[in-house]
Amino acid sequence: MIPSISVSRFSTLQPYQPLYEQMKEYTRLRGQDSPDAIWLLEHHGVFTQGLAGKKEHILDAGDIPVIQSDRGGQVTYHGPGQLMIYTLIDLKRLNMGVKQFVRHLENTVIELLQRYDILGHTQCGAPGVYVNDAKICSLGLRVSRGCAYHGLSLNVNMDLSPFKRINPCGFHLLRMTQISDFIPNISVQTVMEEVLPILLAHLSPTAIGV
Repeated sequence: MIPSISVSRFSTLQPYQPLYEQMKEYTRLRGQDSPDAIWLLEHHGVFTQGLAGKKEHILDAGDIPVIQSDRGGQVTYHGPGQLMIYTLIDLKRLNMGVKQFVRHLENTVIELLQRYDILGHTQCGAPGVYVNDAKICSLGLRVSRGCAYHGLSLNVNMDLSPFKRINPCGFHLLRMTQISDFIPNISVQTVMEEVLPILLAHLSPTAIGV
C-alpha cells in the first residue's frame, strides 16, 4: 500500500537555505514506508544555482543572495508572489521514472493554467511550462536513492525584475511571465488551493498506473 501524501502549507515567507536543508535531510532519512510530502510556500528573494549552473549566467545579483543547490538546471530566482511546490516523492516505490514524473508535474501546471483560460505548453529540451514564448513555471529536481525532491516554481503575482539580473535557466533574454499578467490581482494563496488537488490527482495510483 502506498502511504498517503503529507501536505504542508506555509503561511509566511520562508528563507531558502533552511527549507533546502530540510528537504535533503528528509530524503536522507526516509525509509520505504515514509510518506511522500508536498510543501507549498513562498520564499524571500534569492537566486539559486543548479548543478549545471555557470557563473556567467548571473549578470548582476546585487543585494539578492545566491545559493548553490543540488537540483538540476541553471540559475533561477525565487521571491514573494511566486508559488514554490516542493515534491518529496519516492519514485522507486511508485515505479515511476524521472521523465514520467516531470511530465506529471508539467501537466499539473498546464491543467491549472487552463482553468484560468491560459494556454500553457512545454518546450523540448527546456523543462518547465511556457505561455507563448515566455516562461511561467520553472522545474528542477534531484533524485537520491530513487526519491525526488525540489520541484516547481510557478510565477503568480510577483516582481519579475530580478529575472533581468540573470539569464534564467541559462537562456539569454528568456522572457518571464506570470498568472497575474492574465488574471490581475490573483494571490498565491488562491493558486495554492487550486493547484493542490490537481497535483494530487496526477500523483494518484490511478494516474501513475500503480
